[in-house]
Amino acid sequence: MPNGSFPGIFDREGKTMKTFETLVRTETAPDAEELVDKIRVLKERHRAIILAHNYQIGEVQDVADLIGDSLELARYAATTEADVIVFCGVHFMAETAKILNPSRKVLVPDLKAGCPMSDMITPEEVDRLRRENPGAIVVTYVNSPAAVKAKSDICCTSANAVRIVSSIPKETPIIFIPDQFLGDYVQRATGRQLILFEGFCPTHMRIMASDIDQARQEHPGAFVIAHPECQPDVAKKADVVSSTSRMATAVRENPAQKVVVGTELGMIYRLQKENPDKEFIPACSSCDCANMKVNSLEKILWALEDMSPEITLPEGILKDARRALDRMIELS
Repeated sequence: MPNGSFPGIFDREGKTMKTFETLVRTETAPDAEELVDKIRVLKERHRAIILAHNYQIGEVQDVADLIGDSLELARYAATTEADVIVFCGVHFMAETAKILNPSRKVLVPDLKAGCPMSDMITPEEVDRLRRENPGAIVVTYVNSPAAVKAKSDICCTSANAVRIVSSIPKETPIIFIPDQFLGDYVQRATGRQLILFEGFCPTHMRIMASDIDQARQEHPGAFVIAHPECQPDVAKKADVVSSTSRMATAVRENPAQKVVVGTELGMIYRLQKENPDKEFIPACSSCDCANMKVNSLEKILWALEDMSPEITLPEGILKDARRALDRMIELS
């Protein structure tokens, strides 16, 4: 190593190199308050808003203009007048915002924030299911790629899936993709027989019925909430099965002082903040989504400084996926 210098390391774009010596001498990590102030200035300059899903880390939730579930965020994205949307969630959520606002710039703090469930379904799989089930309507959970939404008849979220399926004539067969467990929940709620794809959320898959049993034993009288992405035997043991935003409402309205939370761990931050007098017990202490946790204040700041990474989609996919999302919003 020349002159005894330290090895070089990449900057945040992974392009240029800086030596460790230079980094230490010239850059000190800003504190959270300083980051928030810089973000606020850039938001005003670019006429930007920050949307964050309920599973984001606390500091991201705190800086967001809106925190919500997929349906709330989609509705807001469809009506915002902001020039720039910074979407703190996972990739398919940012794609949804772009589909609903094709003329606006949609940024994501980290392109690596993917979704394993979304990756389980492809446009080719949709074509196969249509061939095997002629005349069927394709109802697609928003946890899916834009190219899959473009192949769909209508989209849904966990908050409105029952309503969407119920709106379809009973004699019409329904292909429900990609989440088999949300699909199972909808079948039980509507009495409809759906053609299910075998996708699932690896995070919710880790919550076991035995976890709920143990939590009830250790916390008698606790209020148990669960997400419909959980396995059916988990959902059946919960007092309320709902989207994350409806969970927030249910917890506010329920008098129980202890709440067992059967969903991704990030939800507890919002619930605790809104209900400081209540105790929240995770049904599964290891059920955090690594993809949801890659965003940070630093990455939000960098996105606003660089106006990237930006979500872009082909015109044809934008148009066809928009039709499926618009149908969902009209029925929600």
